[in-house]
Amino acid sequence: MSARLPLVLRQLGRPPRPPGPPRRLREPCRAASGSGSQSGGQEGLSGQQRPQDGPAWSSQGPGSPAPPARDSIAREVIQNSKEVLHLLQEKNPAFKPVLAIIQAGDENLMQEINQNLAEEAGLNITHVCLPPDSSEDEIIDEILKMNEDTRVHGLALQISEDLFSSKVLNALNPEKDVDGVTDVNLGKLVRGDAHECFVSPVARAVIELLEKSGASLDGKKILVVGAHGSLDAALQCLFQRRGSMTMNSQWKTPQLQSKLHEADIVILGSPKPEEIPLTWIQPGTTVLNCFHDLLSGKLSCSSPRAHLNGLIAEDNLGLLAAALRIQNMVSSGRRWLREQQHRRWRLHSLKLQPLSPVPSDIEISRAQTPKAVDILAKEIGLLADEIEIYGKSKAKVRLSLLERLKDQADGKYVLVAGITPTPLGEGKSTVTIGLVQALTAHLNVNSFACLRQPSQGPTFGVKGGAAGGGYAQVIPMEEFNLHLTGDIHAITAANNLLAAAIDTRILHENTQTDKALYNRLVPLVNGVREFSEIQLARLKKLGINKTDPSMLTEEEMSKFARLNIDPTTITWQRVLDTNDRFLRKITIGQASTEKGYSRQAQFDIAVASEIMAVLALTDSLKDMKERLGRMVVASDKNGQPVTAEDLGVTGALTVLMKDAIKPNLMQTLEGTPVFVHAGPFANIAHGNSSVLADKIALKLVGEEGFVVTEAGFGADIGMEKFFNIKCRASGLVPNVVVLVATVRALKMHGGGPSVTAGVPLKKEYTEENIQLVADGCCNLQKQIQIAQLFGVPVVVALNVFKTDTRAEIDLVCELAKRAGAFDAVPCHHWSVGGKGSVDLARAVREAANKRSRFRFLYDIQLPIVEKIRAIAQSVYGAKDIELSPEAQSKIDRYTQQGFGNLPICMAKTHLSLSHQPERKGVPRDFILPISDVRASIGAGFIYPLVGTALKIIILCHGEDNGGGCSCHPPQKLEDQQLTRLPPSSACQVGSSG
Repeated sequence: MSARLPLVLRQLGRPPRPPGPPRRLREPCRAASGSGSQSGGQEGLSGQQRPQDGPAWSSQGPGSPAPPARDSIAREVIQNSKEVLHLLQEKNPAFKPVLAIIQAGDENLMQEINQNLAEEAGLNITHVCLPPDSSEDEIIDEILKMNEDTRVHGLALQISEDLFSSKVLNALNPEKDVDGVTDVNLGKLVRGDAHECFVSPVARAVIELLEKSGASLDGKKILVVGAHGSLDAALQCLFQRRGSMTMNSQWKTPQLQSKLHEADIVILGSPKPEEIPLTWIQPGTTVLNCFHDLLSGKLSCSSPRAHLNGLIAEDNLGLLAAALRIQNMVSSGRRWLREQQHRRWRLHSLKLQPLSPVPSDIEISRAQTPKAVDILAKEIGLLADEIEIYGKSKAKVRLSLLERLKDQADGKYVLVAGITPTPLGEGKSTVTIGLVQALTAHLNVNSFACLRQPSQGPTFGVKGGAAGGGYAQVIPMEEFNLHLTGDIHAITAANNLLAAAIDTRILHENTQTDKALYNRLVPLVNGVREFSEIQLARLKKLGINKTDPSMLTEEEMSKFARLNIDPTTITWQRVLDTNDRFLRKITIGQASTEKGYSRQAQFDIAVASEIMAVLALTDSLKDMKERLGRMVVASDKNGQPVTAEDLGVTGALTVLMKDAIKPNLMQTLEGTPVFVHAGPFANIAHGNSSVLADKIALKLVGEEGFVVTEAGFGADIGMEKFFNIKCRASGLVPNVVVLVATVRALKMHGGGPSVTAGVPLKKEYTEENIQLVADGCCNLQKQIQIAQLFGVPVVVALNVFKTDTRAEIDLVCELAKRAGAFDAVPCHHWSVGGKGSVDLARAVREAANKRSRFRFLYDIQLPIVEKIRAIAQSVYGAKDIELSPEAQSKIDRYTQQGFGNLPICMAKTHLSLSHQPERKGVPRDFILPISDVRASIGAGFIYPLVGTALKIIILCHGEDNGGGCSCHPPQKLEDQQLTRLPPSSACQVGSSG
C-alpha cells in the first residue's frame, strides 16, 4: 500500500477525468545489456512498483514500429552509445543512467520506441504519464521533481504542442535537457559551444540523414518551412555551420512559392496545408519531414518522399532522433560522473584588505560581504536539492550526498590540537580557519574547515563567541554565534521532553493501579488494543513473547507497565542554553497537581546534554535513533538501567532531531567553505565537531583535498578523545596533526607568572625571554610525543603575537623539530588572513603525503580501570590512578550492566597535564585521583571525573562570586572549564576549549 502513496498524492486535487485508460507511471525498465537486472519488486523513481514491460522489438505485430536493427544509422548510434556506456560502467560498476520522460497522454507507441532503444543501449528509462488535459503548472511540477531527483540524469517531454511554452521548456534543468530545448542549451549552440550543450536530436537527425545520403550541404540553399521554436533555431544554426544558405518561412508567407522553387533542400517543420500544391517544389529537390504528430506518436510523411537513394524509410527520422536522444543521455551520464569525480573547485575567493592595527573581530566580520550560500554550495559541488537554505549565508546539507558520493575517495584528514593552554586560549580556531583559507584561497587546493557550534550561554558570558578572530573568522559572526539554524534549540527541546517523560512516568506509576497504567499505555482505538512497535521491542526485552495485549497475565502487565524508576538515581537533567546560575539547583513538582511528588533537580547548559554528544558521533538518522534509545536516564529499584527506549520516547526524540543531524554550511572571511555542526563539551564529552560533517566534507574535497577539524582543549584531552572516541565511531583515519603553540603559553610552562583572564600580562610575556621559552618547550615536546603515540605525523603551528621576537620564534621551531615534529611553522593568519598561513599549508600538504601509521592507545576490550590507567600513564604522565569508593562502585555497576567495552572520556582540567591546574610544564610522579565515573551510553563512552564537573556556566560580570567564574583563577575542576578570553582582551586568539 505504501508503494502506491506517491501516485495517490499526485492525483489529489485533480479535476475528475473523463472515462478512459487509467493514468499510470512507467518505471525503469531492465537493461538488456547483460549488466544485470533490477531485483523483483524494487521500487522505481516515482515510488511505484514496476509494471510488466511492454513488448520487446522482437515481438512485433501489425502496425509495430520497425526494429532499430533495420535502420543502419540508428543502430550505429545505439551501438556507439552502448560501447561508451560499457566503458563508463567498467570504472563505475554501480552507474546506470536514467532517462525520465514526462508524457501528457495515453499513447504508448513512443513509450515503446524509447523503452526498447534504452534497453538496447543498456540504460534505464522511466515514463511519468500524465492525463492529456494536464495544465502547464502540473507539468512543471513534475519537471521540478525530476530536476531534483539525483537518480535521473536526463529529462525529456512528450506533450502536446500547445504546452511547449517557454515557461515549461525552461523549467527543465539544462544539465538534464537531453532534447536541447532550453534557452541555455540553445544559447550555447548559437554561441558555438556545441560540445558544452545538448543539441536537438531531431535537428541532428536531419543533418545525419542528409550527410549519410552523400548530399553536400556546403553552399546549398536550404529552406526550413513551418518550423518554430527550438527546432527552428537548432536547424538554422547547424545548417549555417556547414556552409549552407538557410532560409526559413511559414506556410502562409507570400513568397513561399518562389522560396520553394529556389531551394535545393526543403525541411518541413510542420504538416503541409492542403492548399499548398506539390508542384511548387522543383523536381529533384530533397524534401525531408522532421515534424512529429505528438498525439499519435507517429512521424508524418504526407509530403513527397525524399530523394535520397532510398535510405530514408517512413520511420527513419523518428527512430534516429530517438537514438540520438539516447546518445545525449549517455553524454549526460558521462558529465554527471565527471562531476562526481575529484576536481579542483572553481571557487571565487573573497579578497581581504588587512588593516594595521587590526580592527576588532566584529568590525572585520561586518566589513566583509559573504557570497550567497547557494553560490558557495554550487562552487564546491553540492546539488541544488542537497541543500536547505537558511537566509542568505547559511544552509543545511542533506545526508543524501553521502549516497551520491559513496564511491568518491576521501580527502586528507587533518586535526588541529594544541599544547596545554593558558586561560586565554592559544588560537586553535584561528589556526584552523587560517589554514583552510591558505589552502583554498591561496594554494587553490580544495579544503573544508569543520568546527563546533558555540553555545549561546558562553557567547553572552565573558568567553564571547567562537568564530575565530582577526582575519581568520567564520562569517557572518552573529549568525555563527547565535542560533545558527536552531540545532541547539532542537537539542534543548528533545532533552527536556525526555526529562518531562521521566517525571511524568514516575507520577503515573505512583498514583495508578497496574491495570489503569496498562490501559493508559495501550489504549483502546476503535475498540481494539494494539502494541506499538516500540512497545513490542520492550516486550521482547522483558522476555514476553506475546503480541496480543489481551493475552498478557496480570504479572506480565505489571512488568510491562512499570519501570519502577528510583528517583535518587536519575541522571537526566533539564537543560537550557542560557547562563542562569539560579537554576543550578532547583526543586520540581511543588504544584498541587503533582500530588506531593517533588524532588531536587538542576539545569545543565544545553551543550552538556548527552544528545549533543550523540549528534556529534552519529553517522546516520538510523544510527542516531538507536543511540538516542540507548541513553540511560536512571536505574530502577533493582539497579537495572532505564533507557529512553524504555520510556517510549525514542521516535519523538528522533523527529525533534531530524533536521539538526544535517551539517550547517557557512564560509570564512575569504569565502572558503566551513561546516559548523555539533558542539559537545571537551571535558564531560569528547569536544569535537560531528562525524557527519567530517564525512561529507571528505567526499566534497576529493582525494587531493583537505578537511581540517579542531579538538577542544590541549592535545592531552581533545586530541586523545578525537583518536580514541571519534575515530572509533567514524572509522576515519587522520593524516596529520597540527599542534598549536604560542610563545606566551611556553613562557608560562617555563616558569613565568600566572596568566589570568582580564588581567594585563606581566612583562615576562611582552619582552624577549629566551630562557623561559626554552624551559617551557618541555610541554610542547610532551604533546608531540602524545601525538606520536597514535602514529600520526605532527606539524607545529606557532601562533605568532606582535610581542614575539624572531629569536623566540626560531627557538620554538628548532626545538619542535628536534622533538620529532615533521615541521614547525610560524603563522600570521590573525593579522593578514590565509596569506599568513601559506607556509603552514605547504607543510601540512607535505606531511599528509607521509604514510600514517595510525593506532589506538588501548584495546577497547580492556577493563574500564585499565583503560583509565593507560590514558593517565601514557598521555598525562601519571605514576598511577586512585579510585574513590564511589568511582569503583560505578565501574563495577557499568561492567555488570555490559558497558565495560566502551571507550573512556576523561573529564580533567585542561590547564595542566595533571589534575592540578597550577602544575605547569610536564608534571611527574603524581597519582591521578578518580572521584567518580559516569556513563553516556547513547553517545558511547564512559567518563571518569577527575574532581567534579560543573555542567552550567556562570554568567559573570567581574565580581568574585565565590563559585568560580571566567574572570578569576579557577581553584577546582568545576571552575576550570569556565576560564576563557574576555571580550575586552587585546589578544588575537580564539577559544581553547
